Amino acid sequence: MPPTLPAPLLPQMSSPHKNSAPSSLNEYEVLPNGCEAHWEVVERILFIYAKLNPGIAYVQGMNEIVGPLYYTFATDPNSEWKEHAEADTFFCFTNLMAEIRDNFIKSLDDSQCGITYKMEKVYSTLKDKDMELYLKLQEQNIKPQFFAFRWLTLLLSQEFLLPDVIRIWDSLFADDNRFDFLLLVCCAMLILIREQLLEGDFTINMRLLQDYPITDVCQILQKAKELQDSK
Repeated sequence: MPPTLPAPLLPQMSSPHKNSAPSSLNEYEVLPNGCEAHWEVVERILFIYAKLNPGIAYVQGMNEIVGPLYYTFATDPNSEWKEHAEADTFFCFTNLMAEIRDNFIKSLDDSQCGITYKMEKVYSTLKDKDMELYLKLQEQNIKPQFFAFRWLTLLLSQEFLLPDVIRIWDSLFADDNRFDFLLLVCCAMLILIREQLLEGDFTINMRLLQDYPITDVCQILQKAKELQDSK
């Protein structure tokens, strides 16, 4: 039976510090017999995926990928479509993971398709677009692993509130070279806070990168598009 909790109880896949505290104990009320909580549906999707893909299994962070997908389907205004949220989410999650699965396979980390190469690609792109900022981060020994690992593996799902994540994903998935565009989005995020980064020390800059301050994602996407067009 499809989950029956109201939309506000669906998982907010964003950084914990950007979530507000529960407003009411009603959020934890007991469900009627035969009904499922949304987290149970997400758990089942991940369990089945892990069983069908033993070479990857479950890796921490996959829940952050499936969350926005499930939220989108489970809050569809068409009630008939909403009933199939679990199946639709599983289909889309499986197809998305087929494209990003290498990020979750540790043995591929240092290969050309692994996450280490992609993190370094963020810095090489920044070097091309803003040498001064690149040199500043190098000088402070701020490695891309300190922030870009989460940005790339989770497709920025922990950096912004859920509606903004969905907005970013709309642009990301609409681009033919979607994961090259993701690198440009990450680079745009750095350039948009370049003044703070150039003025800050290691501690301040790490705080900026791990708790990204700009919430206008349209500004970020616009900058990424400008970087893309300037190639």
